[in-house]
Amino acid sequence: MEAFLVSTGVVALGEMGDKTQLLAIVLAATFRRPWPIVAGIFVATLANHAAAGALGGWVAHMLGPDILRWVIGISFLAMAGWMLIPDKIDEETAGNSRRFGVFGTTVVAFFLAEMGDKTQIATVALAARYTDVVQVVLGTTLGMMLANVPAVFLGDKIAQKVSMRVVHGVAAAIFGVLGLLTLFNVGKLF
Repeated sequence: MEAFLVSTGVVALGEMGDKTQLLAIVLAATFRRPWPIVAGIFVATLANHAAAGALGGWVAHMLGPDILRWVIGISFLAMAGWMLIPDKIDEETAGNSRRFGVFGTTVVAFFLAEMGDKTQIATVALAARYTDVVQVVLGTTLGMMLANVPAVFLGDKIAQKVSMRVVHGVAAAIFGVLGLLTLFNVGKLF
């Protein structure tokens, strides 16, 4: 359960103000059809994070526990720093709209936007940290949905009321704590 909860919380916070959240707002403004956009976000995220989780599980299997601890700990600390760098939407990703319809455009755009993104890297690291890859993938997918579904429905209103700097600071602090706990070999967080 810890893997699921930590994965959900970290990704939901980390996704706030991320380029895929901005992409959700752009798609909602462009198509004005929220349900196919939400379904597309879910499918793209599940596919992307399942691949990232499998990679994280493989990394955990291939490295010994001592090396793995250092790799994951340093990865979490790097993620903490990366969270403090604001994202901008990739115009090229948002541009391919009419060819695939609302659902298809969302799946393609979100899948591509997540490649090498903070939340995909976080999913790899979390899957390497926790033995239950399925819980990590379900948690990171739920975290993405928690951050992006409101963006689809509320978009600009959320951006005006929530300080992305504070949200990213909290996410960075969580990654920092996870990194230190991993480096100092603290097994359980709760």
